[in-house]
Amino acid sequence: MSTAFHPSSLYDLTVMHNGFLKAAALLGIISVALGAFSAHSLKGMVSEHAVATFETAVRYQFYHVFALMITGIIFKDVKFKTVIWAGWFFIAGIILFSGSLYALSMVQAAVRPGYKWIGPITPIGGLCFIIGWLLLFISFFKKN
Repeated sequence: MSTAFHPSSLYDLTVMHNGFLKAAALLGIISVALGAFSAHSLKGMVSEHAVATFETAVRYQFYHVFALMITGIIFKDVKFKTVIWAGWFFIAGIILFSGSLYALSMVQAAVRPGYKWIGPITPIGGLCFIIGWLLLFISFFKKN
């Protein structure tokens, strides 16, 4: 069984290519907005630790916006399932890693006990980032 997509595939390749690019653009907008919020509003509202947590989330989200954009561009020419999976893992990583850090910083800001279960989600998101990069790496060694 080949790992490349064929014209008869159920996937519309243009939609997948554009979908990753659209998701990257939207997540980029959110990154910049949250970064501005952190720099201008959050610092006066919460502890330095909560701000640092929030800024880590923004930074990793923004890094992986570029990874997702690159994935969309690569997929236009390299139509392997590993490229699609890389894009989905980058999206999952942003949601799980950055999303859990955003939630943790807000919980810290609200001084709400009982939300320690959010913390273990962050490494799962980090693992998604690693898997995304690994799949992209593997894609470069496949043959059409």
